[in-house]
Amino acid sequence: MILYLHFGDPQPDPAYRRLLDMVGEFTPVAQALPPDAALADVSGSTRYFDRDAAGLAALIRMRAAALHGLDVTVGIGPNPLLARLAAHRGEPGAIRTVPDDPEAITRFLAGLPASALPGVGPATARTLASYGLRTADRIAATPLLTLQRILGVATGRELRDRAAGVDPSRVTAGAPPRTVDAEHRFGQDESDAARRRAALTHLTEQLGARLRDERQTCRVLTLTVQYADRTGSASITRSRTLPEATAHTPRLRATAHALHGALGLQRARVRSLALRAGDLGDAASASRQLTFGPDDDRARRIEAAADRARARFGAGAVRPASTAGMR
Repeated sequence: MILYLHFGDPQPDPAYRRLLDMVGEFTPVAQALPPDAALADVSGSTRYFDRDAAGLAALIRMRAAALHGLDVTVGIGPNPLLARLAAHRGEPGAIRTVPDDPEAITRFLAGLPASALPGVGPATARTLASYGLRTADRIAATPLLTLQRILGVATGRELRDRAAGVDPSRVTAGAPPRTVDAEHRFGQDESDAARRRAALTHLTEQLGARLRDERQTCRVLTLTVQYADRTGSASITRSRTLPEATAHTPRLRATAHALHGALGLQRARVRSLALRAGDLGDAASASRQLTFGPDDDRARRIEAAADRARARFGAGAVRPASTAGMR
């Protein structure tokens, strides 16, 4: 059985590695999903610890609470997809199990919103809803050719498998993939949304330049906003998977602004903004969506020229006017 462990808020890299080491005490087959989750295959550990998967999950939760003060949410399932869905279906801080039984899997997926399935973003969810396909069981019951006409051949097949709880992927052991982070702290609590957007523009300029300098791309962008509330301070984190792996600053900037806008923090007093580029990959092996206009190619040529200027004259040599004075 597979455990999906959600640690709550995104964890700083040292703390995250300690959590992963703790999971490694129960199974050597643990896969990092930074900054706040991990997968663990405990199929070979149940006999050694003389406990079933739920028992091992309870031990991990107790250890995390005692050593790190975290209330870990655990989903258990016969594959990574079902374990992840189980963890997120309900209140945090619990253990939820999907048995390895076809009828139990069907009952679990009945009524699950289409948007809960990996890869179904707002646009895809709206498209599916226009055809009356709002839940996983409705999608799973739809003829494959119909889904492929709606979404395309590969996407339609993949979504139908996920809606039926089919996931051929395996837990891959290894160290957590490296991430690239950038943070901006305001001199005072900032309530001006335009200034917050300018700070996000500055952060995406930093992230994009670093990724390109290291010949990397990212597939996931995470925004963490720390803001003032009546108790002192609080934070909120949102992530978005990009349509394709990229290091192109305009794509990162658009995604960061969309994440910020979706939070609805118009009147909030924000103390800091942090962006994390995750799911990094080698830029040489990244695919790129073809375009039919010159604008994208022109933007990339300008970006390359700006990178050369920064390499020669320093990081602040080229920057958007709205970010002047920011560090």
